[in-house]
Amino acid sequence: MPKVRKKRMGFVIDMTPLVDITFLLLTFLMFTAKFKSEAENEQQFTIKRPYATPDTTKLPERDLAVISVAIDDKNPLDTSFYFSLTNINDKEKVWELAEVPAEFSNVSLVKVDSLMLSKLIRSTLAVRNTTKFALDADKEIPFKWISQAMDIMRLQRAFVFNFVTEKRKAGE
Repeated sequence: MPKVRKKRMGFVIDMTPLVDITFLLLTFLMFTAKFKSEAENEQQFTIKRPYATPDTTKLPERDLAVISVAIDDKNPLDTSFYFSLTNINDKEKVWELAEVPAEFSNVSLVKVDSLMLSKLIRSTLAVRNTTKFALDADKEIPFKWISQAMDIMRLQRAFVFNFVTEKRKAGE
């Protein structure tokens, strides 16, 4: 005897929960994504980094102190040191130890002279001695500025640092 087969019915998917989840994921990603650091937003200079052969080492994302040597965009004759920390919790302690003026307490990137740079490096190492240093300099900067920054770091016993460069493209 032949079996009676039921007629197949198509199925319907309710798209409402899928759309809700998509928008929740989108908003989650928008709120948690960090595109630029506060220091990058505050900087008033552009650094054209020198080229180097590709290296596999990367800058650490945490516990990093960046010393930038740059030419001010508004005044091309003004070369200065800038100091920033990635660890926000340590920043307040370092600023306090180095006696940074109160108007810079909310600022992530501080324009400093060589004496203040020395104090900031010493304070950074006093607060957290595992902090790594990076020297970020424009390729148009005379070497005396980079040498001065390295001498200041050496005097404060910060012997190991990363030099930030751009990757050299093939054929350069």
